[in-house]
Amino acid sequence: MGYKILMVDDHPLQIDGYKTILQYNDKNIEIETTSCFNCEEAYKIITNTTNPIGFDLVFLDRSLPPFPEKKIKSGEDLALLVKQYMPNSKIIMLTSHAEAFIIYDIVHKVRPDGLLIKSDADGDILLEAFNAILDGEIYYTETVKESIKELLSREDYLDSINRQIISLLSRGLKNKTIATELGLSDSAVEKRKSKIKDFFFISKGSDEELILEARKLGFI
Repeated sequence: MGYKILMVDDHPLQIDGYKTILQYNDKNIEIETTSCFNCEEAYKIITNTTNPIGFDLVFLDRSLPPFPEKKIKSGEDLALLVKQYMPNSKIIMLTSHAEAFIIYDIVHKVRPDGLLIKSDADGDILLEAFNAILDGEIYYTETVKESIKELLSREDYLDSINRQIISLLSRGLKNKTIATELGLSDSAVEKRKSKIKDFFFISKGSDEELILEARKLGFI
């Protein structure tokens, strides 16, 4: 049985390119693809509970012809439907927009398993993302990482004290020790950690996840 992928993009040649590239994956996995070219087609497949297809992976372009009847305006809206109807499916979002706030919205709203800027996503990057996601990793292209890092660096979420907290956590220090080190109360440290986690899109995550995100984005 092959690895089932739903590809949604309004450019058929783009989908053909993805299919060809993924045939060369390092794990020699046979790819079975279903293609959609607008939100309406994708909506009908994703929400089909009569004869559902168990997709392992869903590729979604962010900018797609909308489906006004169901208030589906973009790939982001489709991604939320995938999470609802196909919770076991991995999601890769692709976008031509590299603006920091657009990227932030995608990550914060969708939390995709992969986020690729199309200008970054050559054959090697696409295969790298595919293989990483198969291994259970989250994959962001370099432009995504830099855009998020740029946005975070401008916010008070990562003021000098919060940056110190991240650094101390990465050294294995606990809240009580961090509080003593920075002259804060235990509750103040916990509140700041919650704020940091929220902005790293891991509001319910552990300290280990916080450190992982901070390291991935180059803060430690």
